[in-house]
Amino acid sequence: MPDQGRPSTGEQAKRHAFAQLRQAILRGDMAPAQRLVENELAEQFGVTRASIRAALIDLEAQGLVERIRNRGSRVRVVTVEEAVAITECRMVLEGLCAAKTAAKTAATADDAQLDRLTELGTAMTKAVADGDPLTYSQLNQELHTRIQEFSGQRTAVALLDRLNGQLVRHRFRLALRPGRSQHSLVEHLAMIEAIRARDPEAAEAAVRAHLTSVIEALRG
Repeated sequence: MPDQGRPSTGEQAKRHAFAQLRQAILRGDMAPAQRLVENELAEQFGVTRASIRAALIDLEAQGLVERIRNRGSRVRVVTVEEAVAITECRMVLEGLCAAKTAAKTAATADDAQLDRLTELGTAMTKAVADGDPLTYSQLNQELHTRIQEFSGQRTAVALLDRLNGQLVRHRFRLALRPGRSQHSLVEHLAMIEAIRARDPEAAEAAVRAHLTSVIEALRG
């Protein structure tokens, strides 16, 4: 039901529609190739069709939506090879963030950030022991997010946010693959260990090794 306190038109309405649609796609509530009907979405979010159309254009720019000629918009289907190409870009950007985080903690002696990464590693280890791949996947994403945040490399973080949004479906499938969490855990603990050692080169190498493994799993 529309929120009576929220404008149904204008820039604010477009931002609201954009945020709601983006979250629905990232959560998996909207499946790849699902049609996005402007009238239905306008009613669902309590905004005009114009606001929905503008939001879909912005989502298309982020690689989350594609417009099919004479058929309207749908959630973009990301092929395996596209997912591999995106992960290759992630390798460079996330490697940079890990190196920056290791260097930054070495310069500032910020043990609180290191402790947070260690806590995540412990929680990930427990999730694997408990046979809980969905919790592990959530913690996995949080670990990557924290490393990016701690790096202070805002440009890389913005680029990664856009890239990672396109990989949701592939990440979900990998998370549920038997044995993948156990294999991935070792790689993530190596990343944490390198950052805790305040070794930028080792941190970057650990991230690259992990994402190389992701690429192999995507192709497997």
